[in-house]
Amino acid sequence: MALNFRQSEILEIARDEGRVVVEALAERFNVSVQTIRRDLTELSEAGHLERVHGGAVIRTGVVNFAYEERRRMNEAAKAAIGRACAQAIPDNSSIVLTLGTTTEAVARELLHHRNITVVTNNINVANILLANESCDILVAGGNLRRSDGGLVGDLTADFMGEFKADFAVIGTSALDSDGDMLDYDLAEVRVSRRILRQARQSFLVTDASKLERSAPVRLASLSDIDRVFIDKPLPDALMALCAQWDTEITVAG
Repeated sequence: MALNFRQSEILEIARDEGRVVVEALAERFNVSVQTIRRDLTELSEAGHLERVHGGAVIRTGVVNFAYEERRRMNEAAKAAIGRACAQAIPDNSSIVLTLGTTTEAVARELLHHRNITVVTNNINVANILLANESCDILVAGGNLRRSDGGLVGDLTADFMGEFKADFAVIGTSALDSDGDMLDYDLAEVRVSRRILRQARQSFLVTDASKLERSAPVRLASLSDIDRVFIDKPLPDALMALCAQWDTEITVAG
C-alpha cells in the first residue's frame, strides 16, 4: 500500500506515541473524523496499525518492534518514569537493571547517584553509566543480542543468581488486564524471573501503551512487584488488584 502524506504522518505519530486518537488527528490535520477513520482503516488493512475504540495502536504480535523504533516511542513518558524510579533509589545501593528502553531511561537518571553498584545484562545501560565515576558496573555474560545489546540465556541467569541486590528494575513488553507482565523472548524472561527472585525490592518501569499490547510469554504478575512506575493510572480493575497485592503504583508526570 502506498501511503499518502497524511497517512505517513499518522503512522509516524503512532510509532512515537504508541497510539493515535481519531479526534486529535482530525484537529491536527484539519479534516473530518470520517476522513481520519478511513485513513486508520486503510492503515489497519495494510497491517500497519490495529484499530481500537476511538483510534488505533501499533500492531503487535509474536515479534517485538526494532530497538530504534522502541527507543523513540513515548520518549517523554519514559524520561519521567526514569526520573521517578531513580528518585526512589538512594545512594549507596545495589541495583539490577534489565533490558529495555525504559530501564535505560532509569540508568540516565542514576548518573548523579553516589556509591552505587549496578548489575546489568544490558550493554546500553553499562555504556550510559560509564559516565558516573561513583558507580561500579558489573555486566553479565551470555548470548549477546545484536539487535538491542541485551545479554540473555542460561549463563546470564546463572550470573544474576550470584547477587542479592537492594533493587531490581525491570521492564515489560506488554501488560495484561489481569496484571500479568508479558514478553517475547523466553530466554530473556528466564533472566528477569531470576532477578526478581534475588532482589530485596522489585520495581517495574513501563509506559501505559504496554496495556494495549500483547506478547506470548508470561514473565510474572504485578503481585510479584513491589512498586510500578508508569506515566498514567492503571485501569480501575487492575488498580484494585494491585491494592490487594500491596503493589504500589507511582504515576510519573
